Amino acid sequence: MSLLVQLDGDALDRATGAFLTTRATPTEPGLRAIAVDGKALRGSRTPTAPHVTLLATMGHTGHVLAQRQVTGKSNQIPRLQPLLDTIDPTGTVITADALHTQHTYGTYLRGRGAHYIAQVKANHPTLFDRVRHLPWREITLDHHDRTWSHYRTEVRRLKTVAFAHLDYPDARQALHIVRWKKDFTSGKLTIERIYLITNLPPGAVTGNELAAWIRGHWKIENLLHHVRDRIFREDDSKIRTGRLPRIMAGLRNLAIGVHSQDGNTNIVAALRRTGRDHQRPLTTLGLT
Repeated sequence: MSLLVQLDGDALDRATGAFLTTRATPTEPGLRAIAVDGKALRGSRTPTAPHVTLLATMGHTGHVLAQRQVTGKSNQIPRLQPLLDTIDPTGTVITADALHTQHTYGTYLRGRGAHYIAQVKANHPTLFDRVRHLPWREITLDHHDRTWSHYRTEVRRLKTVAFAHLDYPDARQALHIVRWKKDFTSGKLTIERIYLITNLPPGAVTGNELAAWIRGHWKIENLLHHVRDRIFREDDSKIRTGRLPRIMAGLRNLAIGVHSQDGNTNIVAALRRTGRDHQRPLTTLGLT
């Protein structure tokens, strides 16, 4: 542990990103999707300092490309550009949540040859109202799919509409997703409406591709939150000394990335098998 305390978090994340990128399966021709998301290490809070927050870029295959530490959620916005400066986003589609739907962010991405799919929520009231009040009922369906898992079914419907003028850099289309989730155990039905914008013009990609990128971003959010908390119990970790919270998060990213690249679609089960195979619980591997 004394060695880990001395490590440089930025250097470790650069090395991890380079390693995972090198061993990744070559991508097929076309646009490559990269997700941006933040994760708070809640157990790292001390009486005199707030918890550590990390902002990461991840390939939609599940491996971290770059990561930076920020001091709080509100500071993720100014830290985004320095984070993306460490990778080459040319020919990519960057997906992000509504926190990063910022004009300066959109301008930056377009200037570096990247495309974006950005979520729009009420924290951008003018843009949100314009997109939300489009005549979506009259717009043709572009994509539809259904999945079943764990006594639950989910239906997703995607519609797109072209825009000549929208107050966001190079925005060309608005997207509307409706998600129906039915839990057969409880009988609960949940309906969620999601609005997004993209600079990709009509016809540049299919509705199937747009839907896959959006689902890919949700999967990355699941990796950053559900897997790291459920398997590595990251929020329960009381490591607070110096750089250690950041270092341990980087090692968790490495483990998740390797399992993802090795084709373990159920990462939760794969990581549990790893702990059993070594006849040691994951907590003793130094990753909690």
